[in-house]
Amino acid sequence: MIAEFHLPDLGEGLTEAEIVQWMVSPGDSVALNQTLAEVETAKAVVELPSPYEGTVSTLHAEAGDMVAVGSPLIAFDVAGAAEEKAQAPDAEEKAQPNLVGYGAAPASSGRPARRARRGASSAATAAAAEAAVIQAAPHDALPPAPAEPVLGERPRSTPPVRAYAKRRGVDLVLIAAEVGDRVITREDVDAYADRVGAAAAAATASAPAVTVPASPPAASRGDRAQTRTPIKGVRRATAAAMVSSAFTAPHVTCFHTVDVTATMELIDQLRADRSLSEHRIGLLVLVAKAVCLALGRNPSLNATWDEAAQEIIENHYVDLGIAAATDRGLIVPIIRDAERLSLAGIADALTQLTQVARSGKTSPADLVGGNFSITNIGVFGIDAGTPILPPGQSGILAVGAVRRQPAEYRGEIALRQMLTLSVSFDHRLVDGAEGSRFLKDVADLLEQPGRAMLF
Repeated sequence: MIAEFHLPDLGEGLTEAEIVQWMVSPGDSVALNQTLAEVETAKAVVELPSPYEGTVSTLHAEAGDMVAVGSPLIAFDVAGAAEEKAQAPDAEEKAQPNLVGYGAAPASSGRPARRARRGASSAATAAAAEAAVIQAAPHDALPPAPAEPVLGERPRSTPPVRAYAKRRGVDLVLIAAEVGDRVITREDVDAYADRVGAAAAAATASAPAVTVPASPPAASRGDRAQTRTPIKGVRRATAAAMVSSAFTAPHVTCFHTVDVTATMELIDQLRADRSLSEHRIGLLVLVAKAVCLALGRNPSLNATWDEAAQEIIENHYVDLGIAAATDRGLIVPIIRDAERLSLAGIADALTQLTQVARSGKTSPADLVGGNFSITNIGVFGIDAGTPILPPGQSGILAVGAVRRQPAEYRGEIALRQMLTLSVSFDHRLVDGAEGSRFLKDVADLLEQPGRAMLF
């Protein structure tokens, strides 16, 4: 018997995926949960497991095709017990994976329990986003993520509303950040689309007119080739998040240049310590630790503006986003409960996060719910920048390049290792004084690492 497998619900409010590559071909025998293909969503590249044991009959899509959730993806020739199971009225529903990469769904057809929300995040937090590099990344665009750290749960809406939102090009994740737990309606979709569209139109109208010269005839242009790349996946999500953040939160950026000679010397000492030889402790690790300590003293930088509830949600934990640039685009994987980790623990988390991001295997769950983000632009030789906030976060820190420069030191001029820090924050939540105190706390810890004993 032929059993059809439709692209399952990938979670996180995603409605389509691109086939990156097939791992099987027609005529191949496959086992239950064997990897069928790699698919790319707006969040990550994930492996799609087989819900059947049998022989591949037909591939309904080619590598590079975009496939909507619920569309036929692959057909199997199943036999014996597998065939009998496939003939049952609800067999296909039971056999389909409920989230890519998690294998076939369990036999129970009951609705899964909602994951308990933690701490002060009981109200819906605004959407998190994804951008820049672990050890390097552009800092001005971050893809969207669900509003709260509820893994594997998508925004509440009906199928017609999801289809309508897709037609209007609206990500329901961003709307869920505003409406909270209630079911999203067509009116919510219209309101969000109209608001973003009006903001974009205003920005376009205020931009100076640019006259584009007419292209010369082809015969006189010589070899002037062009390459067109479809805007999809992470790139499309990044653009949507950047526009949403830029037109929602009033950004303010502060800069501070600090002498990090003592921190760089500490890094050399830690790397020479044999007991820490298995941990890659670098500047970004110490910056991450300093940020966690400084957030404890400046809670407004670790908060969320809840427009729907008209509340400020202050988080008592730090889910730290580390911006990562990959071949697919910009993402921001999250280090959960970073404030509880030692330097070695943060170093290990960064190493694992980097390896997974570069392989393109970061799961959607690892891109959800950051409170504060760091982007390291220094590895590109850049000194400072004005990073755009991930949606839903109140702060992001850009780390510039460390340079040996003349500076005043103990009453004399000496060559010191200098670093410029740039912090952008949401001025609705964070006053200038609070943003400045946070930046000064981070700078003080990097200038004199021993001050961590006072925090």
